[in-house]
Amino acid sequence: MSEALPALRLKKHEERRLRAGHLWIYSNEVDTTRTPLQHFTPGQAVRIEDYRGHPLGTGYVNPHSLICARLVSRDPKHVLDRSLLVHRLNIALSLRQRLFSAPYYRLVHGEGDGLPGLVVDRFGDVLVAQITTAGMEQQKQAVVEALEKVLKPSAIVLRNDSGTRKPEGLERYVETALGELPEAVLVEENGARFHIDPLGGQKTGWFFDHRMNRARLQHYAKDLQVLDVFSYIGAWGIEAALAGASEVTCIESSAAAVDRLHANAELNGLGERVVSVQGDAFEALKQLRRDRRHFDLVIVDPPAFIKRKKDFKEGLNAYHRINQMALQVLAKGGYLVSASCSWHLGREQLRDTLLKASRHLDRSVQITEQGHQGPDHPVHPAIPETDYLKAFFLRVLAA
Repeated sequence: MSEALPALRLKKHEERRLRAGHLWIYSNEVDTTRTPLQHFTPGQAVRIEDYRGHPLGTGYVNPHSLICARLVSRDPKHVLDRSLLVHRLNIALSLRQRLFSAPYYRLVHGEGDGLPGLVVDRFGDVLVAQITTAGMEQQKQAVVEALEKVLKPSAIVLRNDSGTRKPEGLERYVETALGELPEAVLVEENGARFHIDPLGGQKTGWFFDHRMNRARLQHYAKDLQVLDVFSYIGAWGIEAALAGASEVTCIESSAAAVDRLHANAELNGLGERVVSVQGDAFEALKQLRRDRRHFDLVIVDPPAFIKRKKDFKEGLNAYHRINQMALQVLAKGGYLVSASCSWHLGREQLRDTLLKASRHLDRSVQITEQGHQGPDHPVHPAIPETDYLKAFFLRVLAA
């Protein structure tokens, strides 16, 4: 019960954001005279109160983080434990089961699913979870037990190696928390199949957030020569080939990812139509331009160039450069798919970047479609940071 929890009291009027729907509390919003932050331990469960002592709900605290507390339940009777985790997991699961016919999706998307600090991706009966906050780390065993109860998986991997753990004072590690991984972990998406690496791949081994955008791509790809920049293990490129692209060239810097890319192409019977260029994307695009190569459709889905606000100017320049270089190897009347997962780069800013890049080359563009993250990455309407993914589908014409 929350009465047994220590109180974290806010300053006067600082409860307004929470009452409006937000879940985060910043250190400068806490009444540190009555509830000093140094009296709490990282991850400690707390009862959150307004300045008069009226309960706002329960959550957990980290006195060393700028976001010093996160609200978990607005009902003061409920705390973050195995029971609440099971309840929230069942709610999250019901949405995914309605939306997707096969068990391949993001099961938990942090604040979007009412479980701040937790991400879970589902690959059939294998689950890959990421814990990013001290409060959720305190509940690690409860998370594993709740996942086992709700889904009865054969294996649960904890990919707790994200850089976002550092501000929380957490060590980085990867472990198999339940069962044993099969020799091959499979994901199915938009009619294609892929083998992933949940232990050593990027993030959880896969990026479910672009699923709907990759489905849109299939309407464009038939009979076209496609270039997939930042291809990773081939999600965009292989799905384009499966949709009828005549040839797909994938640019990827990681040798291990390139090997898995070709294995996935073979898995889908596309080995002859998918080729790769291993190396830095910027350098590879320069070489393709020198070789006078042109493609009918170019996909640019880079990693986040703007991870922090202070990176904005440099990152914005990188988005401009990579898209301008992509346009330089695009055939007349071709299509550009350009995406960004940087929350600090707004949709309008990406659109303006694409416009400037096209005008610099004396091209005109039509925006045919706009994409965002899939419904298994629900957006919390009070937390803009949860609405991070954007994609533009452009038809590029002569001026």
